[in-house]
This record gives sequence, structure tokens and C-alpha cells, in this order.
Amino acid sequence: MEISKTNIPEVLLFEPTIHGDNRGYFMETFRAAHFEENGLDFNFVQDNQSRSQKGTLRGLHYQLHYPQGKLARVTNGEIFDVAVDLRSSSPTFGQWAGEILSAKNKKQLWIPPGFAHGFLVLSDSADLLYKCTDYYRPEDEHSLFWKDPDLAIAWPEIGVEPIISEKDQLAQAFSSASVYK
Repeated sequence: MEISKTNIPEVLLFEPTIHGDNRGYFMETFRAAHFEENGLDFNFVQDNQSRSQKGTLRGLHYQLHYPQGKLARVTNGEIFDVAVDLRSSSPTFGQWAGEILSAKNKKQLWIPPGFAHGFLVLSDSADLLYKCTDYYRPEDEHSLFWKDPDLAIAWPEIGVEPIISEKDQLAQAFSSASVYK
């Protein structure tokens, strides 16, 4: 597996080695040693999966008291996946990293604890599967406004208005959001 840093060094892109032939393919999607070799000492405790239609924008979500690290991959379709650094002591505080994840490219994005996470569906539909380092606690969920000018996320143009939940439409501006110390 090839592991590379994004513009935010802690946000990693995992590209699996694909072993394919006329029958199909095989790939390893997770190996703890890859995390350990990169100084990441996390245990995954929960797997989540979502299916969304084209134009769905979910996020930018984060947990303040029980932050989740997430290893995200797409098993059907294509998304633009985003991580925003909310660690106030970080040199990349307020910056974002974004990657196209798809069933075709089979890439995975590591979003560390202390980051907000969101994605935009680029294909007709997409299935996102992600492993989490802590349990989801609804009372600890926070959201940043996806189109906040202070974040200036370069969401891809997809020819339709994003479909956004009511909760995400009411998300906080980055300038007034609670962040990690």
C-alpha cells in the first residue's frame, strides 16, 4: 500500500496495491502495521456506511469531546472528500485537504481526530464506508458551514445545487465554531 501526505501532513492518502486478473481483483483495505509505521496508534471501534445521491453534501461534521479519526473509502461511485483542521495549536489550523475517492481509484483518506469531515457526491450515487476510532455520540456532534468563505473549500462544480440536510444548513461559521485546544 502506498501512503502519501496531503497538503496537511496528518491527513493521509492510502492507495492500495490491486492484484487483478480476468476473474476480478483483490486488495488489502486495512493493515494495522501501515498505521503503526506512520506513527498512528489508533484502534477502530465502529464502521459506518452511507449511500447518497448525486449532489448530496454531508458535513462538515466533527465531535469536540470524543473526536473520531476516520479512514474513509468509496465502494460505489465517486465523492470529493474533505478534512478541515480544527486544532487551534496546529500550523495548518483552518486549512482543508480534499481528495477524490471513488470505487474506481480505490483510494482511502485518513481524517485524524481533531478534523471536521464532509463530502460531496459527484456520481449518480455513492457508497461511503469509514472506520472510526471512537463511537458516535449524537450529543457531541458539531457542524461547520460547508460554504464558509473563511475556509474557502474548492468544492467541485457538479451542475446541480448541493442537497444539504436541515442540520447542515444551520451549521456554524468557522469564526464562531468551537475548536480543539
